[in-house]
Amino acid sequence: MSKIPLSILSLLFLIFPFHGTSQTSTNSEQSILLKLKQYWSDPAPINHWNSTSTHCDWHEITCTNGSVTGLSLINTNINGTVPPFICDLQNLTLIDLQYNYFSGPFPTGLYNCSKLKILDLSQNIFTGPIPSDIDRLSAQLQSLNLSGNIFTGDIPTAIGKFPELRILRVFLNGFNGSFPSEIGNLSNLEVLEMSFNNFSMMAIPSSFTQLKKLKELQMRESGLMGEIPETVRNLTALEVLDLSINSLTGNIPSGLFLLNNLTILYLFRNQLSGAIPQVVEALNLAEIDLSANNLNGTIPDDFGKLTKLSGLDLIFNQLSGELPASIGRLPSLEVVKLFNNNLSGVLPPDLGKYSMLKEFQVPSNHFTGNLPEYLCANGALTGVIAFDNHLTGELPNSLGNCRSLLIVQVNGNQLSGSIPSGLWTSIHMKALILNDNLLFGQLPDKLASNLSRIEISNNMFSGEIPAGVSSWKALTVFNASNNHFTGTVPQGLTALPHLTTLLLDGNQLSGHLPSDIISWNWLNTLHLSRNQLSGPIPAKIGSLPSLTDLDLSGNELSGQIPPQIGLLKLTLLNLSSNLLTGTIPVEFENKAYDNSFLNNSGLCATNPSLLGIDVCSSGPQNSSKILAVIVSTAAALFALAMFFMFLVVKTYRKRKCGLDSKWEFTQFQSLNFSELDILSSLTESNMIGSGGSGKVYRVVLNRWGKVVAVKKTRNIRKLDEKVEKEFLAEVQILGTIRHSNIVKLLCCISSETTKLLVYEYMENSSLDRWLHGKNQRLSVSGPVHHAVLDWPKRLQIAVGTARGLCYMHHECSPAVIHRDVKSSNILLDSSFNAKVADFGLAKMVVKHGETNTMSVVAGSIGYLAPEYAHTTRVNEKIDVYSFGVVLLELVTGREASNNGDEDTCLAEWAWRHIQDGNPLVDALDEEVKEPCYLDEMTCVFKLGIICTGTFPSTRPNMKEVLQILLSCCSHRPELGEKIDGSENAGSPLLKNSRRERLLDDEDDSLVSNV
Repeated sequence: MSKIPLSILSLLFLIFPFHGTSQTSTNSEQSILLKLKQYWSDPAPINHWNSTSTHCDWHEITCTNGSVTGLSLINTNINGTVPPFICDLQNLTLIDLQYNYFSGPFPTGLYNCSKLKILDLSQNIFTGPIPSDIDRLSAQLQSLNLSGNIFTGDIPTAIGKFPELRILRVFLNGFNGSFPSEIGNLSNLEVLEMSFNNFSMMAIPSSFTQLKKLKELQMRESGLMGEIPETVRNLTALEVLDLSINSLTGNIPSGLFLLNNLTILYLFRNQLSGAIPQVVEALNLAEIDLSANNLNGTIPDDFGKLTKLSGLDLIFNQLSGELPASIGRLPSLEVVKLFNNNLSGVLPPDLGKYSMLKEFQVPSNHFTGNLPEYLCANGALTGVIAFDNHLTGELPNSLGNCRSLLIVQVNGNQLSGSIPSGLWTSIHMKALILNDNLLFGQLPDKLASNLSRIEISNNMFSGEIPAGVSSWKALTVFNASNNHFTGTVPQGLTALPHLTTLLLDGNQLSGHLPSDIISWNWLNTLHLSRNQLSGPIPAKIGSLPSLTDLDLSGNELSGQIPPQIGLLKLTLLNLSSNLLTGTIPVEFENKAYDNSFLNNSGLCATNPSLLGIDVCSSGPQNSSKILAVIVSTAAALFALAMFFMFLVVKTYRKRKCGLDSKWEFTQFQSLNFSELDILSSLTESNMIGSGGSGKVYRVVLNRWGKVVAVKKTRNIRKLDEKVEKEFLAEVQILGTIRHSNIVKLLCCISSETTKLLVYEYMENSSLDRWLHGKNQRLSVSGPVHHAVLDWPKRLQIAVGTARGLCYMHHECSPAVIHRDVKSSNILLDSSFNAKVADFGLAKMVVKHGETNTMSVVAGSIGYLAPEYAHTTRVNEKIDVYSFGVVLLELVTGREASNNGDEDTCLAEWAWRHIQDGNPLVDALDEEVKEPCYLDEMTCVFKLGIICTGTFPSTRPNMKEVLQILLSCCSHRPELGEKIDGSENAGSPLLKNSRRERLLDDEDDSLVSNV
């Protein structure tokens, strides 16, 4: 057979192209994809992958010229491992598997994907080290994202062998070792994010042997350490560098500020020291965050050359000197945060004049002179926070015309003059905190509709409290102590429905107190001492449902103490130095109120042991007492009759309108009341609280003497999605679970526009009211003693809460994650037994131990686990973190997010206390710290530290937490019972857990004494 000429053969191929290879390749790729689907057990999100459709049409697949080049399986709930045959898709350039449940070691089978340019394995549960030969991945690799996994060990030096790499993200893992200098070889690198690998050992006292061992173990598992290598100067293409929340030490390399392309620099929350490099040539820098380190020296003058700089955050360092004036002229500057340093001098006068300045925070420094006049020159300023400096002069007039302002906090200076009138009524203003200055002037009739905090104590304000105060509807805190106010306490002040704190002590107020208190259902602190008030104490004060702190001392109040005052759950009471007469309510005849009634010559007590008070005689005073009882009883009967009449009228009106036929009543317990019994009692006088999704009522079911709490969603035409979701979550969870340490949901009552949840009523309110709802203050007669939640009760509460959470995590099927554990969501019954409440944010976990992805981050500041802000992935460990914060609250008495340092949470404060070498006992609450309790308190403090560890994998689970907590109180048989409902109740911690091995080491347990 003669050969076909090559020219003719070529022509034939041009005219009749051969498709066999391409079609075979297409069929083969589809088979590989279907094989992957089968390997991963046919996950529902890709059930549209089938042989009857074209794989290039599947939205997870990218094809180029008919061949698969991209595989994107994002958030598709895939479990298992990544099989090597994935690289049989020979033209893959992109593999994106983020937000799944892939596990096992790093998938080395990906080495065979020879054309791979983008690899994203983030937000999975890969474990073990990154292979030392990771450079066997494609040399064309441009983006590598391994963040949000559980990779441990060193970051290998081979990471520096990718000549084309532009993006490297390895944050939120468990790396130890040091920053590999070989990263400096990545000359094309544009984004380097290695944050959140933090477990520092710095300055833990050697006496904390067991705690130190625990941290050593955690550091072996987690914690990028060492210094930032000088080789970073070689990363000339670098635009974003994030090394925050690590344990990096040493100085900031000078070469870092010479990188011309650098735009974002995050080095916050490390242990960096020394001075900030003074020569700055990285003129493209837009954000600099060096906060929470140990930096000293001055702020570089060259920062004034950074014309693109929008954010400068240097808080919590030891910087000194002045803020360069040139920084005030930067055209892009939006955020300045400098608080908690040693800065001094005059603030740059041009701040805000040339830029859209939004945040200005310079508190806790030594600045002098005036506040800059142009802070709000461009109308974008949201906050002026400059407290605890040495500022003088008047507040800038421009602030009065600043409609964007949310907060002005300049307390603790020597500011003088009057308040710009527009500041009171600025449309978005929420807080004016001006305490401890030399300001003067009068209060306005009208305030901004959103203004919720006015704090002007220790100034020179004068005049009367205006009659228009009744229009200040949003006000929650009004602190005007130690000024020169005159006139009476206006009736309108009692009409503020959200008021929680009213401090008017140390003024020149006179006249009688308002007898008719309209809307103080939320008020918990009332201080009117050191005025010239006269007349009787209004009996209505005794009916305030939330009042815990009452100080009326140093006035001219007369008459008897209303017996209703004895019904209050007061943690502080001071009625001393008045003209009161008669018998002290029997509820206050104990040592807790020894100094509460001094300097009232007409008062007497039936208890002779009450210090400083005469014992009541059997004469006229007893007759007066009997008369008072008769009068009060008659008044009570009359009030009761009026109440029943009100109920009858209300019920008639409801039936007349046909409202009762529109409600659906669902019981979760056996009940002896109906929906009408609840609906008829939802009045303003019964309201005890309100929040973002509705109101809470205290309802007394008179026919049975039972008290319940009713949570009511907003009355709107159509419930919004958020409220509906929270309502359904609470019903779904509380309607099915039963535990003595979880609040009981009795029933659900719903209509088209309103939802009601009826719970058992908790007599002692919430834990935060007992821990933080009072302040011990000095009165005219000395310190005021008040009832305190003692340590045995606190320990009882801790154990009860742990039992409830343990049940939710380990005994419920599926498990329940609360997501909002905090002291205000721990309710206390009459015996101070703790019950976990408010499940509106809770989430049922599909599989125990797995993580779930949430669309938004939810929770409360100070209690949020740090990883929760970096990923919407949640598991039980976020509850463990929050519970650890509650333990620290119980043992220190401090609040979760207000510890004297702005933006510092209690967990961070506790660690700083230890890192600074302070004795642990100094952190304990002085009000309950007694020698017999120190062992237990230090044990609980340590447990709180462990529960609030930065890395989730090093936190114990709730079963372990409960066992350790029970060990802390092992000599208290009433607390040391088995874990409720657990088939493994009472068993020791699992011996294969790293934590238990540590506790067994050298026979020295976590709960040993310091």
